[in-house]
Amino acid sequence: MNITEIRKSAFAMPFTSPAFPPGPYRFMRREFVVVTYRTDMDALRAVVPEPLEVTEPLVKYEFIRMPDSTGFGDYTESGQVIPVTLRGEQGAYVHAMFLNDHPPIAGGRELWGFPKKLATPVLDYETDVIVGTLDYGKLRVAKATMGFKHRALEPGPILASIAQPNFLLKIIPHVDGTARICELVRYHMVDVTLHGAWTGPASLELHPHALAPVADLPVREVVSAVHFIADMTLALGTVELDYLK
Repeated sequence: MNITEIRKSAFAMPFTSPAFPPGPYRFMRREFVVVTYRTDMDALRAVVPEPLEVTEPLVKYEFIRMPDSTGFGDYTESGQVIPVTLRGEQGAYVHAMFLNDHPPIAGGRELWGFPKKLATPVLDYETDVIVGTLDYGKLRVAKATMGFKHRALEPGPILASIAQPNFLLKIIPHVDGTARICELVRYHMVDVTLHGAWTGPASLELHPHALAPVADLPVREVVSAVHFIADMTLALGTVELDYLK
């Protein structure tokens, strides 16, 4: 394996059997349950990196079922997304994510900088209720419930929300343990086909955990909930800001 071969074909580790294929990545019938809740403004400001700004004390807690994704297979995800602005542009900062599948954990962290960790999220149905749970090991970290398809939603606001930019804090360490890459990354979901969107009553519980600290953004009030199913492509990202320059 010579230097030219390495330069030409290397894109992810391990070199001879990468953990994920090259992107972009297409998701079919990706199912979301998103509970928006009110939290503490000081807690939000402590975790959102500049130059992003928090304008309201809101968090979106998400459970996402992905039965058909290019290169990543069939998996489920759960985590917190914070509405932010960047120079007046509305977007979302991805604060925490927990998955049950290694390829999207590896690919998400290495390519974009998604804050992904291994855990056990589940999105399921119990007769007339949608139930999302997140367990870290044997411990319950989060639980959401939502009435099943109580009221249909117009597609416009859902599509506009999906089209907004998303931001990540990508950190890759150097071999000496210092940060080799420290960037604010922007990415978009594109080529979206919405199959339906609904709202209904919802509840959300977050439990303290040392390594899955979602409860550090405590639930003060559930504001709204949305359940939708869509096809979409996760586009490759761009660097918004290099913190090391």
